[in-house]
Amino acid sequence: MELGGRTMTLETGRLAKQASGSVLVNYGDSVVLCTAVGSATPREGVDFFPLTVDYEERMYSVGRIPGNWFRREGRPTSKAILWARLTDRPIRPLFPEGFRNDVQVVCTVLSVDPDHPVEIMGMIGASAALTISDIPFEGPIGGVIVGLVDGQFVINPTAEQQERSEMHLVVAGTEHAVLMVEAGAKEVPEQTMLDAILFGHEVIKNTIIPTIKQMQAEVGKPKREVVLFNPPPELEQAVREAATVRLREAVRNPDKLAREEAVAAVGEAVQAELAEQFPESEKHIAYLLKKVLKEEVRRAIIEEGIRPDGRSLTEIRPIECAVDLLPRPHGSGLFQRGQTQVLSICTLGTLGDMQKLDDLTLEETKRFMHHYNFPPYSVGETRPLRGPGRREIGHGALAERALEPVIPPEEEFPYTIRVVSEVLESNGSSSMASVCGSTLALMAAGVPIKAPVAGVAMGLVEDPETGRYAVLTDIQGIEDALGDMDFKVAGTKKGVTALQMDMKISGTSREILEKALMQAREGRMFIMEKMLACISEPRKELSPWAPRIITMKISPEKIRDVIGKGGSTINKIIEETKVGHTKVEIDIQDDGTIYIAAVNLEAGERARQMIEALVKDPEPGMIYTGRVTRLMQFGAFVEILPGKEGLVHISELSDKRVARVEDVVNIGDEVTVKVTEIDRLGRINLSIKDAMPKQAASQPSGRPEARQPQPKPGQGKPGPAKAGAGRPGPGKPGPGRHGR
Repeated sequence: MELGGRTMTLETGRLAKQASGSVLVNYGDSVVLCTAVGSATPREGVDFFPLTVDYEERMYSVGRIPGNWFRREGRPTSKAILWARLTDRPIRPLFPEGFRNDVQVVCTVLSVDPDHPVEIMGMIGASAALTISDIPFEGPIGGVIVGLVDGQFVINPTAEQQERSEMHLVVAGTEHAVLMVEAGAKEVPEQTMLDAILFGHEVIKNTIIPTIKQMQAEVGKPKREVVLFNPPPELEQAVREAATVRLREAVRNPDKLAREEAVAAVGEAVQAELAEQFPESEKHIAYLLKKVLKEEVRRAIIEEGIRPDGRSLTEIRPIECAVDLLPRPHGSGLFQRGQTQVLSICTLGTLGDMQKLDDLTLEETKRFMHHYNFPPYSVGETRPLRGPGRREIGHGALAERALEPVIPPEEEFPYTIRVVSEVLESNGSSSMASVCGSTLALMAAGVPIKAPVAGVAMGLVEDPETGRYAVLTDIQGIEDALGDMDFKVAGTKKGVTALQMDMKISGTSREILEKALMQAREGRMFIMEKMLACISEPRKELSPWAPRIITMKISPEKIRDVIGKGGSTINKIIEETKVGHTKVEIDIQDDGTIYIAAVNLEAGERARQMIEALVKDPEPGMIYTGRVTRLMQFGAFVEILPGKEGLVHISELSDKRVARVEDVVNIGDEVTVKVTEIDRLGRINLSIKDAMPKQAASQPSGRPEARQPQPKPGQGKPGPAKAGAGRPGPGKPGPGRHGR
């Protein structure tokens, strides 16, 4: 099939033949093997569908050896986890209700061509593998990336097109409806985003779905008969009679914990009442209680327009914002919406602190990072604390995508920026609360973001029999769990910066998408007003604990003079300017741009002066403190700057007659000299005798430091070269050398 003007092929029957379904996807020079395997029997003791989707990166696919100690692939990278989620989310709703067999989908990347996205190949290949297998699957689905290049929508843009694109939109769906959306954008208007979603879906239903269906018709296996989890009808009748009215009352409570306690109490009472009549049916009763609760919540929303906490469909929970809760971090912001509370903390580092990436993408470093933590106490639970799971990585990446378009470029703000969002309470949409809290933290830290970003989560409850539906603004946890859609929208006043939509039904229509986007904009603007009332713009000054970055420019030919042999010169500068436990960090770019980072600004200025002295060419009349390196019968050689020596003739060693050079100086002595002449061959002649009168007036510090000659009558005193003490001027640096 043709996708984006290029051919994608799906092949089966040659590789991984013992899998339930196996498809090899070729697209340009990218190759991905997708397999699907389903267990023969249901998993015992679970009340959910056990689906696992894994995305296996192989570094050989890009001709690289892994950079870790073991030189082999380890746990999945963040990018691999995000790609696995792209496939998991649209296929999960398409398995039969009550299906409890384990299903595992594995996408293995064998070859990577940056112009042909492997994440989309994995999604299409997984759909095809499930469709031709004997696993019950109500697909197929398809997926594409939609870019916006020069005002035109582009399917699966190349690497060069993606650099110029205003959006990176992933759309997945069946032939009937959109199932999943994931997007990052540069403040794109809602209407343009809607048109892009529908543009992508047209390609899915007219090109990808027919191709997979043709494959199924030719080589697909008959679907197996499976036993679905289905409680006895008489038990369902008894649970409904015992629980419906009580659950209807218990669920109407604005407080999450009180509501959960009330619902749990109803469940315990019903279990006790039905235990004698239906012995050993606890799991079935629990399943039916959840089913009745879901029906009651949805009925109240659609028929009465009332949500569990009493809000209207478009009402946003009470909002509180605060900044500067923490004294030492560089910026902090607290955002609370109802019973969802997030504390975001911003840290500023040097460009040398950028994250180094070791994955299959073209990016080698990351300058802006957002990390999301979801501890168990945030929902009143206990569980072991481990590293971030797939949910934490996904939510952190969504907030990072929402904020990235407003982060200033490094030539304007040469800092590495990390924001960590700690979820302290959660009752729905903590990822969007992270976006809001992180915006507050960035502005409090003095990061000159282009515009504030706010986010809100939208929900959907739809009755398939009547076609009635309700779009909910600012959904809470129970509405997310029991509703049909989780649609997160983040952006500025100008437009959308990030989207994420997941459906729990077979899809949604243009009408619902448009209503959700417009309603989300109204909610975002309301939330942003509350945020700007707390802090209206980024602070002009950084935290006293944040590093100050001084920028200066030298000739690239002078870089080696600053670094020195084996880094000796730059390390000496760093050591000599160290103040207490804090030290100066110096980052030298290949174009001669130097970033000097120091919490103590005086120490940074001292480092700048030392570098200026190193790179300034000697001139007649300048005075230096140098070290004697060689002795000759006719004089002594003195190193006045790294790699720069001059000769002090024996007649210039003293204002008295000198019989032997050793009578005045020895190798290693530190002396003050004056440049008397630089001849046509670049040889430097020095004089200790002429420097003697100045020595008493200004004792040198002993470091290689240039001092300006005294001004002649009628001239002003020359000042130091200018260097920015905060944000540098234009000129983007390239990859650099780093001194530590």
